[in-house]
Amino acid sequence: MSADSPVYRLEDRPGPLASLLAAFQHVLASFVGIIAPSLIVGGALGLEQYLPYLLSMALFVSGVATWIQSQRLGPLGSGLLSIQGTSFSFVAALIAAGQAARTDGASDEAVIATLIGVCALGSFIEIALGGMLHRLKRIITPTVTGVVVTLIGLSLVKVGVTDMAGGVGAEDFGSLANLGLAALVIVVVLACQMSRHPWLRIGSVFYGLVIGCVAAVFTGHFNAELESLRWFALPQPLRFGIGFDWAAFVPVAFIFLVTAIETVGDLTGTARASGEPISGPEHQRRLRGGVLADGVNSLLAALFNTFPNTTFSQNTGVVQLTGVASRHVGRYVAAILLLLGLVPALGSVLQYIPRPVLGAATTLMFGLIAVSGIRILSDQAMTRKTIMTIAVSLGMGLGVQLVPEALSGLPDTARQIFASPITTGGLSAILCTLLLPGGAPAPEEAHQPQAGVTPRRSS
Repeated sequence: MSADSPVYRLEDRPGPLASLLAAFQHVLASFVGIIAPSLIVGGALGLEQYLPYLLSMALFVSGVATWIQSQRLGPLGSGLLSIQGTSFSFVAALIAAGQAARTDGASDEAVIATLIGVCALGSFIEIALGGMLHRLKRIITPTVTGVVVTLIGLSLVKVGVTDMAGGVGAEDFGSLANLGLAALVIVVVLACQMSRHPWLRIGSVFYGLVIGCVAAVFTGHFNAELESLRWFALPQPLRFGIGFDWAAFVPVAFIFLVTAIETVGDLTGTARASGEPISGPEHQRRLRGGVLADGVNSLLAALFNTFPNTTFSQNTGVVQLTGVASRHVGRYVAAILLLLGLVPALGSVLQYIPRPVLGAATTLMFGLIAVSGIRILSDQAMTRKTIMTIAVSLGMGLGVQLVPEALSGLPDTARQIFASPITTGGLSAILCTLLLPGGAPAPEEAHQPQAGVTPRRSS
């Protein structure tokens, strides 16, 4: 057995103690990623009264989705130890969709119903993609994916920094106390990330949130009202009903396309870390099953009043660190998340995380998303076509976000659709990919020797 081989391979069954220990590490690595999208979307749309329930459902569905993805039900699921949760890729599009519904006078329940309806229909896009991944390569290229991922990260930074300053409407917005709390969280996360100890690196964001909350208690910034906690509650399917809006749907639909491609990368990375083949019929079957499971799990998420589910790339690092690749551990992870989701008290506590603390953590995450997109782009050969595609799509995407008034002459529906930097930038990238002539090297690279094929971004 080589040094890189897993201690427990895919079909091995570690004992209960080893399985439980590995499962807790996966939960620790993914916990913030699972709850943060709901916290951000709910906070941005003024849905604080429903946050405990939304957070509980995020954890509950993550448990169900993880079980489906890791255990494989017929053609459904990759059969790899892959953890599921809501991707940050959806956050900006969901906030924009909710704000559009608010503009039309929708109530809190109607806003949630619109988001659920848009996500439910969008999930069928990914379900369909599960059987036609090979046909997307010409349209959703690494350049298109890199542009969209970069725009997702950059478009969300404003949300994170607003929270760092105290949140929308805060009386002490921008105060030194708020910025100090945010700075403390960033310092803790960076210290953990720079540590040689792998356990600190895995849980860096979690530790940053905990220490930030402790500091907030001592400075009077943690004002929780925990007198009437509910310790157990069953999920209520379609509790808020279901609505729909075409203008809100288009950006979300586009994200489903992108996350399908990201899932392929995540599952390939997990297969590699698990000692499984990353080419051939079996790997292709895993990819099709994994993307199909993402779509079905996102439909389940909509049914249970939460946001789309997709694979988490950070858990590949946990597999590499622990050497535990057994999909049997996925059952333990799923059970832990399910139990957490059935305890609304946890959601009640989590919604009181101070905005500066949450904003600091999420700003770092959003920055990392943008860096991930930049890495994808940097892996591409910089032909004239690639350079112009990136220039046009980033310019158009960021332009409509920075100067939304530029679209004031469009009809209302078109303006709402193209106001999303993800939609405008992504569609620009696709059009350039399809319409621009193929790639002559850029001037500075025309006489450089070819060193071989640029490797694909690691997950």
